[in-house]
Amino acid sequence: MKEKRTIQSVQKLIVAFFRASRRMPSYAEMIDILGVRSKSVVNFWINKLIDAGILEKDGKGRLTFTKRAFAVPKVGSVQAGFPSPEEESLCDIMSMDEYLVTKPDASFLLQVSGDSMIGEGILEGDLVIVEKGRQPKNGDVVIAEVDGEWTMKYFKRQGKQIVLEAANPKYPLIKPKTELRLGGVVTAVIRKYHQ
Repeated sequence: MKEKRTIQSVQKLIVAFFRASRRMPSYAEMIDILGVRSKSVVNFWINKLIDAGILEKDGKGRLTFTKRAFAVPKVGSVQAGFPSPEEESLCDIMSMDEYLVTKPDASFLLQVSGDSMIGEGILEGDLVIVEKGRQPKNGDVVIAEVDGEWTMKYFKRQGKQIVLEAANPKYPLIKPKTELRLGGVVTAVIRKYHQ
């Protein structure tokens, strides 16, 4: 018996292709992916996905995903202390991009190496989201080039001098000798526990 298609099942199939191939499938490929017989049926599902806000067409008419396509359901909250008897209920759908990145045009990702920020909970292998052009405040975690070397540390003002401080006591305070250039302020940390 043939499985009945839904918007969600079609979305999952196209997202799976996109994740595996790092590109949108062609209409011809969608015939095989969706298990349909014609491009008109593919066109029907494409229009449904556009109406649902999952796909959109760019200026050249090419299909792209909206942020909603990769959204994750938010089902409530959880206490970090004692368990709560509340049952899961769908509260909202949340895009991790929208949650983690407030200024996408000014943000980029870096992968962390080293252990100088472990006291801040930033571990080797984590990804950090960095916002360029943001004015750092005392205590912000920043990406900075100090005397030709890039590092991630706390931003600190000591009088008129700016110093960089690790979140690990085995590393000394960094005082720029000739040059300090700020690359951005760390706004989020991402850690993946299982591959």
